[in-house]
Amino acid sequence: MRHVIFGGDGFVGRHLAPKLVADGEEVLVADIVKSNLPHYRSVGFIKCDVTDPASVAAVRLKADDMVYNLSAKMLSPIQVRAKRHDFFFPVNFHGTEHIMQAMDKAGVAKLVHYTTDMIYGHTVTRPMTEDHPVAPLGEYGWSKQKTEELAAEWRKRGISISLFRPRLIIGPGRLGILEKLFKLIDWNLPVPMIGSGRNPYQFISVFDCAEAARAAWKAGVPNEAYNLGSLNPPPVKKLLGDLIRHAGSRSILVPTPGWAVKRTLDLLDLMNMPIMDPEQYLIADEECVLDVSKAGRQLGWVPHYRDEDMLIAAYTEYRAKKTGQIAATAHVPAE
Repeated sequence: MRHVIFGGDGFVGRHLAPKLVADGEEVLVADIVKSNLPHYRSVGFIKCDVTDPASVAAVRLKADDMVYNLSAKMLSPIQVRAKRHDFFFPVNFHGTEHIMQAMDKAGVAKLVHYTTDMIYGHTVTRPMTEDHPVAPLGEYGWSKQKTEELAAEWRKRGISISLFRPRLIIGPGRLGILEKLFKLIDWNLPVPMIGSGRNPYQFISVFDCAEAARAAWKAGVPNEAYNLGSLNPPPVKKLLGDLIRHAGSRSILVPTPGWAVKRTLDLLDLMNMPIMDPEQYLIADEECVLDVSKAGRQLGWVPHYRDEDMLIAAYTEYRAKKTGQIAATAHVPAE
């Protein structure tokens, strides 16, 4: 069997590809860029722009291929309001549509596709299971929700599709919004929290995400959606406090009235001066914890990385880059 990974040179893909090679599988990465990664000695590559149907068709899928769609535009870098639709939809929605059309034409029957927990919007039930109401708060979440609607249609045509909805993915090579936090801590400045900081915050490791995709393949690609997140996420106040102590910083945590901060950020967004995306700050003081037990029951997947360890590892990488211990070119941009 050949495993074709669209967006496979990106954040999750560069960890999934070597996992599949280690299983003795043939792997082809289809992406718009090719990095200087050691696993390309054993992995094929074809240049592919998923926004172009002809480029996707040129991958020449085969009926017995196992396909993964990891291509995406993320919330980093922050976009002004007027540009968000045109930033997210060409890759996230239309790119997914082109891949599914190419699969249908080639008779490919199995797809693992990543969406996001941001399709849920505001927290309605706790913890959030896969049947939580869907109400995205912005263009990123909507672009991903529309791909889930596409998946529902293509399933009727015989394609098995496993959908993954991860929390914020962190790991080596991507800092995103965390870089702003790390700078405050480095400069010994106050670290404001949206709200009291008593609500938990949940990450998911890129390594656990890659293993989830592999587990779906091993399980025969069930026609299901799965949440991906850590187990037992700590309160924001503890998570950040532990990081500040680890860093030896004099920063203090500053609770704020969540409603006031959100309205201020709304105003900055309206003025085309966003410092966070609304999909990030509107739920920042809510108890957004994903129940990941379904993936455990059906795929045998269990997350192995703790939020505290992931955040400290990200800060350690940030410091190593600042001091020149690792090259800045190791950074993975948003897909």
